[in-house]
Amino acid sequence: MVMAKPKLLYEESRQQSLEENRKKMAALNLPQLAQLAHPAPVELARPRTFEKHLVQVRRSTRVSNHSSPVYKEVFVERVRMPRRSYRSSRQKGLWNRTNASASDEARAAALHEAQELVSGLGSDNPTIVKTILPSYISGGFFLCLKRQFCIENLSKGDEVMTLVDVDGNEYPTRYLAQRFGLSAGWKEFAFAHDLVEGDALVFQLIRPTAFKVYIVRVKRSEGSSAGSA
Repeated sequence: MVMAKPKLLYEESRQQSLEENRKKMAALNLPQLAQLAHPAPVELARPRTFEKHLVQVRRSTRVSNHSSPVYKEVFVERVRMPRRSYRSSRQKGLWNRTNASASDEARAAALHEAQELVSGLGSDNPTIVKTILPSYISGGFFLCLKRQFCIENLSKGDEVMTLVDVDGNEYPTRYLAQRFGLSAGWKEFAFAHDLVEGDALVFQLIRPTAFKVYIVRVKRSEGSSAGSA
């Protein structure tokens, strides 16, 4: 009997604590929050299913009255057109003369004749002699001059240089100071005078921006004549 009383007091205290806790939870709406925190499971929607039906394609009445077209593979013979040449007659002649062979002796003879021509011109005006190479009269048509001659006598920047032939005809060209040579305009001069590999040219500086040009033709096996032009 002595032990039953403390146990009874403990149960009463426990029940009292539980009741106080219920009142606090009711005041704070904790039961409703608990339901929101653990919502009821939502049933997922079932995937939609599609059924395939064969339907007739609507066709125009004008087409539906005719049978379906039949496509056949047809082989067509390819016609090859001959390539056109846009090279002018002068260019063709220059091309032929560029590929015409000239002996080393003929080149040396043309160069020697050009050097004799320089001796006859005197030393009042600076002169240089250039033997025509294939690259000078084909492709990019760029004539390389002597570096030291350009540094001592020509402009330090790009300049328009006029080439004057023995007949007094003038041909403006573009001198490129960084490359020490003639570019634009040199092609026209080469075409006009039918320059070929092995020809020797004497350039005499008659003005700061003008060359007098003498041409010594190279002798070839084709029997063409040589001389100044």
